[in-house]
Amino acid sequence: MSKKLFGYIRVSTKEQNEIRQVKALKEQGVKRSNTFIDWQSGKDFNRPAYHRMVEKVKEGDLIVIKSIDRLGRNYEEIIMQWKYLTKEKKVDIRVLDMPLLDTSKSKDLLGTLISDLVLQLLSFVAQNERENIRQRQAEGIAAAKARGMKFGRPEKELPQDFLSIVERWRNKELSACEVSIELGISTSTFYRKAKEIKSCNVKKVEKDNII
Repeated sequence: MSKKLFGYIRVSTKEQNEIRQVKALKEQGVKRSNTFIDWQSGKDFNRPAYHRMVEKVKEGDLIVIKSIDRLGRNYEEIIMQWKYLTKEKKVDIRVLDMPLLDTSKSKDLLGTLISDLVLQLLSFVAQNERENIRQRQAEGIAAAKARGMKFGRPEKELPQDFLSIVERWRNKELSACEVSIELGISTSTFYRKAKEIKSCNVKKVEKDNII
């Protein structure tokens, strides 16, 4: 029975799209029906399309991926998935960005050794690059915060009579759910704002008593 071609694509962020990877796999002869795509991060490797593909492939089949980091989120996971697919499932893997990583061509001992060495090197490089990116992002965020830049969505502006609404809630005239619906905010945000107002009032009273 002839081997079947399968392709796996992982789009790791919302800013990316799968078109480039789909085109590359199509040029390798992978049918669209045998192309499996996960539109999510590799953070926890909980990727349904990937697992469906692994269940479908048979011994002798060929899996084509664009780059080595599509297999896992870090060095250890990439190595683990590579060994599982090639040793246990007995399928071949072709990495388009690195022609040396093509187990369908290198079946002898030397070819296997070269493939394993290149795999480990590239896995290390991929993980190191991700860690460098995270570090640069963290440094950039820290620098922006030091300049006074705020992150996240701006908080919804509260109405001028918010204090009276809080008092009505404390007097059990309104429930927190009713308030949150009326103001268009979550109950947790309402509780936080009500607590902040109470804290401000306490400080004001203490200040007035001192004066």
